Amino acid sequence: MRRRDEWMKLKGRDAIVTGSGGGFGEGIAKLFAQEGARVLIADIRYEAAERVAAEIVSAGGEAFACHTDVTRNADVAKMTQVALNHFGKIDILVNNAGTTHKNRPMLEVDEATFDVVYAVNVKSIFLSAKNVVPVFQRQGFGCIVNVGSTAGVRPRPGLTWYNGSKGAVNILTKSMAVELAPLKIRVNAINPVMGETGLLQEFLPGEDTDDVRQLIIKTIPLGRLSRPLDIAKACAFLASDEAEFITGACLEVDGGRCV
Repeated sequence: MRRRDEWMKLKGRDAIVTGSGGGFGEGIAKLFAQEGARVLIADIRYEAAERVAAEIVSAGGEAFACHTDVTRNADVAKMTQVALNHFGKIDILVNNAGTTHKNRPMLEVDEATFDVVYAVNVKSIFLSAKNVVPVFQRQGFGCIVNVGSTAGVRPRPGLTWYNGSKGAVNILTKSMAVELAPLKIRVNAINPVMGETGLLQEFLPGEDTDDVRQLIIKTIPLGRLSRPLDIAKACAFLASDEAEFITGACLEVDGGRCV
């Protein structure tokens, strides 16, 4: 009989998960820890990051919190160094931090909001690559998982600028995968369908009521919204040795929404 730790997908791995103070990121960080990884909880909401790290530690895992604004290079550089100080290496980077504008006609979104959406969803990938990829190069290995969205595959009206930012995540994932493959760095993406997170109200075409949720759920063949654990399981697979020959994939975790 094999011991539980021998079954852990990510045993001995060290990971950074951005935006992991709640939502999908919290689910990813907690599952990574359950699977044996040490995790840096990076979030602009430091108290939320501390809570998640404390809960992981209480459950027997290892995690540290780091205040990080993923739109600022100085913060991303600090995040990278904090991970190296704690772990000595970085095996996995999950670019999960994301935001959106309220579901509304495209011309009603103001320029400041547009800038924030693209800074958090797209520029953050540029900054994390500038800081973490050199670490991967020195190590001779590394794995990146970007959290995109089905919005970048089958866009919905009312979220045009958000849709475009997630389309960029998909293309960046594929381009990074090809360019970084010779360095033994894998890059993949997860595309969740609309999920049960704190941002749900922003995505919905109206107030968060059962009737409005049903409008979305009716478009998902498996009949429900996504959950953090759904996304976490897919990320753990792509970050593990089970996916060692997979790079450039944009995996839809969507209950059939994009079929």
